[in-house]
Amino acid sequence: MQSTLHGLIMQIRRTQLTLILASLLAGLPVGMSSQVYALDKPAAEKPLCIVPAKPGGGMDLTCKLAQTATAAHDMHISYLPGGVGAIAWTTIISQRKAEANTLVAYSGGSLLNLAEGKFGKSDASNVRWVAAIGTDYGMIAVRKDSPYKNLRELMDAIKSKPAQIAIGAGGTVGSQDWLKMAQVGKQAGIDPKSMRLVAFEGGGESFTALLADHVQAVSGDASEASLHARDDKIRVLAVLSDARLPGPLANVPTAREQGFDVTWPIIRGVYMGPQVSDRDYQKWVEHFQQAMATPAFDEQRRMHGLFPFAMTGKELTEYIQKAVNNYRLQAKEFGMVR
Repeated sequence: MQSTLHGLIMQIRRTQLTLILASLLAGLPVGMSSQVYALDKPAAEKPLCIVPAKPGGGMDLTCKLAQTATAAHDMHISYLPGGVGAIAWTTIISQRKAEANTLVAYSGGSLLNLAEGKFGKSDASNVRWVAAIGTDYGMIAVRKDSPYKNLRELMDAIKSKPAQIAIGAGGTVGSQDWLKMAQVGKQAGIDPKSMRLVAFEGGGESFTALLADHVQAVSGDASEASLHARDDKIRVLAVLSDARLPGPLANVPTAREQGFDVTWPIIRGVYMGPQVSDRDYQKWVEHFQQAMATPAFDEQRRMHGLFPFAMTGKELTEYIQKAVNNYRLQAKEFGMVR
């Protein structure tokens, strides 16, 4: 029996053997682990970044950027979608509140959900805010073959036939993608609640639906759009920034240029559980401070479609609280606060 087993193992490629051993060590069936850990270090010691959405969107980009900031990119990425971030939030504050090496990606959308009460009775003080590692901006896009060549044409079409134009968004009514469109729609004379919004778990799904022609437009983020713009399959009609953005979307006009005074900056970063020790929390704060001070990180941030924004620790925590209060005021305007 031993000789048979030995012969079988000798036929398996080294990579397959590594996968099997890693899965056994983790107590998982073969193929269930999304990343193979080095066998000389227990998986529990590996840093983990949780993406509170499905693969392919801005939250995914955030964890991948955080991963590049760790030594030898030694960070596991796990996906925990549900409730547009609510499942991950609840898991961290109730079941994994003291894990020293577990980070969770957040965005301005997470802060908006907090402001609207979509994370239950939670508030910004329920977690430990580690770092903001970049900023993004809202954008509105259609397929490359869409008849709409600019934002004004799209909004005129929505105004005349709202039921015929489905708009993909990460989250339901009240989400940041909905609120972006609501603000633009209001300035176009459209009742925001008449717009036909189709909710998805993150921007990755929204763009997949757009390319499959299941929706006719997407309200999302510039970083996500940049990835698809390189393939020349979409047309970004407007970026919701103060000025045109560098990079793949450099030729895209702002909403302001087209007569809509709407901007939507989106910070991106990571937080930790509320009972993580001061020592472990500070370790991660200092880690990101050092990483974000390097030209290499600037380049990686640019490659991930994000723009410079760096803040950590106490300063970030105060910034987050102010941002949540500001989002609450915006959401109240449209009756979205629970």
